[in-house]
Amino acid sequence: MENQTPTPKQSKRQAKKSRAFARHGRIQVQTKASAIWGIFFKVVGLVLGAAVAVSGIAIADLSNTIRTNGIVLAGSTKLSPEDIAGPINMLLVGSDTREGQGEGYGNETSVLADVIILLHVSADRKSATALSFPRDLLVPWPACPSTSIPPGPGYLPQSLGQINATIANGGPGCTLLTVEALTGLKIPHLAMIDFKGVIEMSNAIGGVEVCLTKPIKDQYTFLNLAAGKHVLQGKDALKFLRTRHGVGDGSDLSRISNQQVFLTSLVRKVKSAGVLGNPIYLYSLASAAARNMKLSESLTDVNVMVAMAGALKDVELDKMVFLQVPSRGGLPAPYSGRVAPIYEKANIIFEKLRNDEPLVLAEANAGQGAVIAESPAPSASPDPSASPNPSALPEGILGTTADTKTCSN
Repeated sequence: MENQTPTPKQSKRQAKKSRAFARHGRIQVQTKASAIWGIFFKVVGLVLGAAVAVSGIAIADLSNTIRTNGIVLAGSTKLSPEDIAGPINMLLVGSDTREGQGEGYGNETSVLADVIILLHVSADRKSATALSFPRDLLVPWPACPSTSIPPGPGYLPQSLGQINATIANGGPGCTLLTVEALTGLKIPHLAMIDFKGVIEMSNAIGGVEVCLTKPIKDQYTFLNLAAGKHVLQGKDALKFLRTRHGVGDGSDLSRISNQQVFLTSLVRKVKSAGVLGNPIYLYSLASAAARNMKLSESLTDVNVMVAMAGALKDVELDKMVFLQVPSRGGLPAPYSGRVAPIYEKANIIFEKLRNDEPLVLAEANAGQGAVIAESPAPSASPDPSASPNPSALPEGILGTTADTKTCSN
C-alpha cells in the first residue's frame, strides 16, 4: 500500500496522542487553572505551617516569661491542661505597689494587697463564686516564710493582723497562706496584678460598660465621671476599680460593691461574646495575662490558663455569685477603722466552698457602693407559700449574681 500523507486533522490527533502517552504510562495533562490552584494550596500550606511554628514559639516565650516572673508557692508544681479537673481554687491579688508604675498614683512606698478575691469553680462546672476579702479585714496570720522576689523578712504567727499587710512582709504567697488558714481551703493557684496590668488587661478585652447613678469625683484617684453609662478601659478602668472615696460611704466595703459592678459586667460581656468558647480569643487573653501578671508555677503553661478559663464556659450567669466576706466595723482602738469577720456567717460560706456546694443568695444585695439596676426576670411565678431555699445563704450577706445588673452609687 502506498504511503499516504496524513491530513491536518490526523496530524493534530496524532500530536495530541503523543503528548498524552509516555513511555511508562499515561500522564494527565495539567491545565493552567489546576497549576495555579496547586501553587495556591502549597503557599497556604507553607503559611499555615509557619503560623503554627510561630505560635508555638510565642507560647513557649510566654511560658518562659511566666516562669521568670513567677511566684514561689510551697508544693506548687507545673500542670498540664489534663490536670485541670475537680474544683478550681485560685486567689487573685491586686498589688498597690508604685514601683515601676510611672507617675500619677501617689507617693506611697508600702506594698499592700489592694484587692483579694478567691475564685472557686465547682467540679461539675455548673457554678462559680468570686469571694472578695476586705483589705482592712483583721484575721489571724499563720507563720510565713518570705515568698517575695527579692525575699522579704517573712513573719511568725500572730493572733491578729490586717490581711492586706501580709504581702508586704512575705509576698503574695503569704496572703494566700492567710486566706487558706481563714477558709480551710487548699488554694493551688495564685495570680498577682499591678496597676499597669489592670490597664493592659482592660485594653485587651476592649473595655467594660458600667453605669453610675450619680457623678463620681474622686480627688484621690482623679476619677471624674458623669452619671450614666460609660465604657471604661485603660487608666479609667483602673481608677474606677480603685475608687472608694467616690462611692458609698467611702469605705473599702463600698469599693468592693463598686468593683463588682465592673466585674459582673465584664463576665456578661465575655459570656455574650462567646469568648470562653473561642480558642483564639482565649489565647489572646491568656497572652495578655502572661505578660501583665505574676503567676504561680501551676499556671506557667499558657494552655493551662486557657483550660481554666474554659472551665467557666458552661456556667450560667445566675450561677456565678459575687460575694464579700461578711464583716463588721465599729471596732475599738487600736483597731478603729478596720473590720472583723462575722464568723457565724463567713464560716457558712467557707464550709460550702470546702464541700464544693453551690452558693445561693437569699436575695441580691449590692452593698453601699452600688444599687441593683436590673434584676433578671424570674423563670416562673414564685409561690408565696413555698418555704425558703434551705441551701440559701443567710440574709444580710452582701453579693449579687452575674446576671444582675448593678450601678455604682
